[in-house]
Amino acid sequence: MSTELPAEAETSSVEPPPAPTRRTFIATTTAAGGVAVVGGLVAGPPALAVEEAVADEVPPGSRVSLTVNGVRHTVTIDNRTSLLDLLREHLDLTGSKKGCNAGACGACTVLVDGRRVNSCLTLAVRLEGAEVTTIEGLAKGGQLHPLQQAFIEQDAFQCGFCTSGQIVSGVGCIQEGHTGSRAEIREWMSGNLCRCGCYVKIERAVEQAAAGRKG
Repeated sequence: MSTELPAEAETSSVEPPPAPTRRTFIATTTAAGGVAVVGGLVAGPPALAVEEAVADEVPPGSRVSLTVNGVRHTVTIDNRTSLLDLLREHLDLTGSKKGCNAGACGACTVLVDGRRVNSCLTLAVRLEGAEVTTIEGLAKGGQLHPLQQAFIEQDAFQCGFCTSGQIVSGVGCIQEGHTGSRAEIREWMSGNLCRCGCYVKIERAVEQAAAGRKG
């Protein structure tokens, strides 16, 4: 009597595949991810495409006309543009300095309609029709403004970074009539910081220019 098993009942001699290693697992999932991205089956790539589309959108802009140092300018700018960036980046008036960019140091001080403002905190789109004066606009006909001359005579600067803001602020201080005493000058110039510590000489320069104006 034969003891051979039927063909269909023969046991397989093929060994089971080995468990995937960490390297093959990473390679496999990476490849699968690539197919999913190409096929658009995974949520990640479509979201990325949406983000790219949003990034490509043009930010809202506005047209604004204003007069800077006696010259009329009409520009179309991003609504988020500060007056400081308009002056420096669009009009190439780099005398106004970007110091703290938070309204604390006064290096960006300019006059808007005769009043001192921190241009880094002032939105340019809100200045339709305004008159802006920067450090470049103080000298007339090649002659320095009296306060510019006083800064030279009093040696009221060292590195010079804050000087443009100091002078413009000083002009505003004089026009506002806040020069009755050195203490008053110090109070009304306190928004302008000087890393070099030239405060005493700055105070003297403002006092000199104010006295000349009165005379």
